[in-house]
Amino acid sequence: MIHLLHFLESIERRINPFFIEVARLTRLSQNFLYWTLVAPVIGKRGLRRHSFIEQLVFVGNESVFIMFLVAASVGAVLALQAAYQLKQFGAVLYTGALVSVSMTRELGPLVTAIVIAGRVGASVTAEIGTMKVQEEVDALTTMGIPPVPFLVVPRILAILIMLPCLTVLGNTIGIFGGFLIGVLGLGIEPAIYLHKSFDALVQKDIITGIAKSIVFALLIGIISTHKGLSVEGGAEGVGRATTQSVVLSIISIIISDCLCTGIFYYVFP
Repeated sequence: MIHLLHFLESIERRINPFFIEVARLTRLSQNFLYWTLVAPVIGKRGLRRHSFIEQLVFVGNESVFIMFLVAASVGAVLALQAAYQLKQFGAVLYTGALVSVSMTRELGPLVTAIVIAGRVGASVTAEIGTMKVQEEVDALTTMGIPPVPFLVVPRILAILIMLPCLTVLGNTIGIFGGFLIGVLGLGIEPAIYLHKSFDALVQKDIITGIAKSIVFALLIGIISTHKGLSVEGGAEGVGRATTQSVVLSIISIIISDCLCTGIFYYVFP
């Protein structure tokens, strides 16, 4: 009986922090929606344009090179792996079709989101966390400036806008990487490879990938800003929060990807 009580207490200690985090994330999401959609309508100043443009450049322009490298590598590897299996059935010509569909529906949005979570999400958490440790967030509150529209809204909106754009770019580069492998490495005629690639794509494939990227962007933005605003314990706390932000973002991206794939498969076949 004593062991059972200890077991139940340990479960309670683990579950309570989880629900507290969920409640805080929900509250931050509500504040974000209020300052984004409601505040401008009722005359309150929500979005800081200068900060928003800076975040757009940081999330988008400064992520293009790393996305080029990652997406091209993923497309090339996918083409090689697909050709290895398709060769057994004499269907190497369909390598381009497999690469294009896989990149647009699944790998493009997923890889792009993970890269942005590691690069942008970690930076957002560290930046806001440092401001929290140095009491700059408290200073904003003291001056009557709400932290959410000043710190959270520009960053989340920038991720929401730029992640789908980077996803489309990643899809294109990934397909191009597969094209290079297919033409130069597998000896497929360029015209045939391109025909098979785009013939297999349908509008739903592209919409599915973009819809997933929007969900991923919202998760990355909410989690990274929340972890930044929740920092405690000085520089050590900033490092801990940054690590938690990246880990939680990647886990939530993978889980939501599974859920979105199931929804698109069963609800929108």
